[in-house]
Amino acid sequence: MEGGGGSGNKTTGGLAGFFGAGGAGYSHADLAGVPLTGMNPLSPYLNVDPRYLVQDTDEFILPTGANKTRGRFELAFFTIGGCCMTGAAFGAVNGLRLGLKETQNMAWSKPRNVQILNMVTRQGALWANTLGSLALLYSAFGVIIEKTRGAEDDLNTVAAGTMTGMLYKCTGGLRGAARGGLAGLTLTGLYALYNNWEHMKGSLLQQSL
Repeated sequence: MEGGGGSGNKTTGGLAGFFGAGGAGYSHADLAGVPLTGMNPLSPYLNVDPRYLVQDTDEFILPTGANKTRGRFELAFFTIGGCCMTGAAFGAVNGLRLGLKETQNMAWSKPRNVQILNMVTRQGALWANTLGSLALLYSAFGVIIEKTRGAEDDLNTVAAGTMTGMLYKCTGGLRGAARGGLAGLTLTGLYALYNNWEHMKGSLLQQSL
């Protein structure tokens, strides 16, 4: 009987060890001083290590040859539309200001309201056309320069801004084109400096150390 009981215990222990329910037979006292540094606790609901559930890769699939960021051609539509809406809003506010200023001596009546409304629509259309044209030229130059150089960096931004200013003011002669190019160079240069400020700041800190 004792032999049968021992055989049964061995069989049970073997099956338990095979299925992972048994083990080396360590007690809680033996495992009390074992550090758990670098080990994540198992899920209380599933016998799965949570480290295997963490996804470090992107959760979307890009088409073959596509970039993770938008190119200048994709951003051109947003740039042009945003500039047109911004110009229309700014022009409407400016037109309202001018309309109220020009009709300040008139009483509130239908002719005054019509004159103010005409000023608002005129200024809104003017500024929307101006900023939209600048955005169109800037986007076109940016796409052309990017395709020509085969690279996308801040040099494309500065070059596109300079060429946009020169072409927009070319009707004023060489002096007007030079002024427009200088204005475009200044604005896009400040924009590029703003975008790279953190990177430049980190580089300067590393060099100082």
